[in-house]
Amino acid sequence: MRRVLGVCLVFMLVFGVTAAQAGPQRGGRLLTASAPSSALGEAINYTVYLPDGYDRGKRRYPVLYLLHGRGDTMAAWTRVKAELDQLIAARRVPPLLVVMPDAPWSDGGSYYVDSAYATGQAVETALTHDLVAHVDGAYRTDGARRLVGGYSMGGYGALRYALAHQDLFAGALVLSPAVYTPLPPADSSTREFGAFGVGDTPFADDVYTRLNYPALLPTVDPNLPLKLYIAVGDDEWPNPNPEDYRHDIDFESASVYNAVRRVPGIEAELRITDGGHDWDVWTPAFVEGLQLLT
Repeated sequence: MRRVLGVCLVFMLVFGVTAAQAGPQRGGRLLTASAPSSALGEAINYTVYLPDGYDRGKRRYPVLYLLHGRGDTMAAWTRVKAELDQLIAARRVPPLLVVMPDAPWSDGGSYYVDSAYATGQAVETALTHDLVAHVDGAYRTDGARRLVGGYSMGGYGALRYALAHQDLFAGALVLSPAVYTPLPPADSSTREFGAFGVGDTPFADDVYTRLNYPALLPTVDPNLPLKLYIAVGDDEWPNPNPEDYRHDIDFESASVYNAVRRVPGIEAELRITDGGHDWDVWTPAFVEGLQLLT
């Protein structure tokens, strides 16, 4: 009997199996809900991930807000539930709440900003004020430990929110961000939906410049440390006009990194991985980035 137990112990040590890992693992839950928004005059729909054990205690949890890309819905980010369960079960990240808001405004192209376009809406105010206040009131949150993340259009939003709202967010996952400097190329969707418009004009250079990240860097407070994890694929779509190579998202992502790393108070990491503008890049980046930010 002792010999059998010894063999089992050796097997567990060699293959890295612990008693906790060998047993069944319970995961978190995904729920859908809505938050009232005075800024929008309508509700904000969202999905929330509640970690295992949320209903069995009184502890407070850090919150991660995840912004989806243009044309997607709040369902897009639910695909990382398995990764969240595994990270928390393995204690590679602390248990946390994850809020995934729906962003249908401006035909799905709001870029998460307050728009002055004729049909635009105050999306940034709604999410950073109304939604955050609702979440902090409805769930047991640790308000000092908020993060924000997003891919593509959501990457633009995550970067902007982290820089413009340091009082709210301590870090950001910035994945394949649809950011362009100094202005987006002529065929970019940033020009189409009115996010950066005013009145009857769907896109205005000065509005875009004022809202884009370079304008925010001088306002960063070094006394509010900020962590940024930036990731992009090496097979991102190349702009067909050679003159627009600087607007390829891999190039723009590297530009973001090299700009923010020079700002006092910001700690940044950049990853360029094999893949394109898709979840083959965003899922592993989410896994690594969340561990670095928490």
